[in-house]
Amino acid sequence: MTATASAPEDAAAPRASARRRAVEDAARYAARWFAFAGAQRQVPGIQAAIRLDGELVLDFAWGVADTATGAALTGEHLFRIASHSKTFTATAVLQLADRGDLRLDDTIAGWVPELVDTELASVTLRELLAHQGGVVRDGRDADYWQRGGPFPDRARLVEICRAEGRVFARNEFFKYSNIAYGLLGLVVEAASGVDYDQFTRAHICTPLGLERSGSEWQAAREAEYAAGHTARLADGERRVIGHVDTRALAAATGWFSTAAETTAYLSAHRLGDERLVSDDAKRQAQHPHSRIDIGGALRDYGLGFELHTLGGRRLVGHSGGYPGHITRTWLDPDEGVSVSVFTNAIDGPADVLATGAMALIRLALSHADDEERADLPEERFASLWGVLDIAHLGGATFALHPVADDPARGAERVEIAADGTLHQSRRDGFGATGEPVEVARAADGAVESISWSGMTMWPHAVFTEAMALPDPGAVLERMSL
Repeated sequence: MTATASAPEDAAAPRASARRRAVEDAARYAARWFAFAGAQRQVPGIQAAIRLDGELVLDFAWGVADTATGAALTGEHLFRIASHSKTFTATAVLQLADRGDLRLDDTIAGWVPELVDTELASVTLRELLAHQGGVVRDGRDADYWQRGGPFPDRARLVEICRAEGRVFARNEFFKYSNIAYGLLGLVVEAASGVDYDQFTRAHICTPLGLERSGSEWQAAREAEYAAGHTARLADGERRVIGHVDTRALAAATGWFSTAAETTAYLSAHRLGDERLVSDDAKRQAQHPHSRIDIGGALRDYGLGFELHTLGGRRLVGHSGGYPGHITRTWLDPDEGVSVSVFTNAIDGPADVLATGAMALIRLALSHADDEERADLPEERFASLWGVLDIAHLGGATFALHPVADDPARGAERVEIAADGTLHQSRRDGFGATGEPVEVARAADGAVESISWSGMTMWPHAVFTEAMALPDPGAVLERMSL
């Protein structure tokens, strides 16, 4: 009786362990890749986190928090996560709907009476959440996004809506709108009876124990924020961009957090976790209310959440673009994996890195149950033709190209033949598919070089040192002998 009852748990334990190992492997390689990408793109700093089933697997920081001071970036630095704010606002609206304090099909005029006699009066909260209200994005004078004046306060927000709020008819087009989410912030205040910051702190931050997250710039914590930076200018340098209060648009773009806390927050949006909202509310939020066709590239949007399909699997999350900070978070609600990548430059590759990290996790999970790791070190190798990373992902070994935006897409499995020799994977391809991978070792067993596609590749540091010498070609010729 006891054996029968425990059998499912016993059978599940090895699978859970393999799954955990796979995600940890991917996180370990992602950290290597993030640092490489940051140096290659000359980004000031990168902060990142990965969670599995709500548990922190990676808490990563690389580079500097401020180029002017050279202060090292840490996992504790606060980032302005901009349009991630829309997910928090949608969560607050759904909480109020769960409580019966409002209905998603209420009109905006019912909650913001200044709009009763306007073209926006009949737009519903659901339409605002899905960006289907036809509302102006930021207003005709949006220079506040580049420090040309303060962000709108409530009076200015209402003025924009009354004078120029309607651009399209309801549900005519998906039209992304910060102004629409500013209005939803006013709805949260009207329906709850407290200000937006107070409500979200009490009903989102406190239940999750988020101590380094909030809805608006806090000047008293200025020293805790990573500085924002411009793109590289004509002189090759970046300039620091100061932080400002986003006022009535806090519900659209004001939030701050860390990568670790943002992954904890988004992990709470898995079905079965009802600390924030009901599963019914999550299904509504994560349903594709909008199909967006941008030049033939299809994207989906729910209620406050971006939806993305990666390798046939659904991701839920949001990006953020604040002057000087570019951020991205994804949740795989089926696998229970969340990834955040924050960058402190206006050209930061947060989306590329977060999406690429999720693809690496998918690759590792797809090989979680394999048991064929090659006897190769997890090391970076280089030759005149490029850079190659060796990484163990799950129970397999891969060669990855860190210069790629998505290393998982071009990953090449190192296969082990029956006699123990290594070779590139047997498949169609223009490269040296199926050919041997040879390993040269020193007397102590350390790998001195590998052959890939018939060419010698050396540890990255060795190759870099050789290329710095006066005649690198001659040095490489001697090394190859």
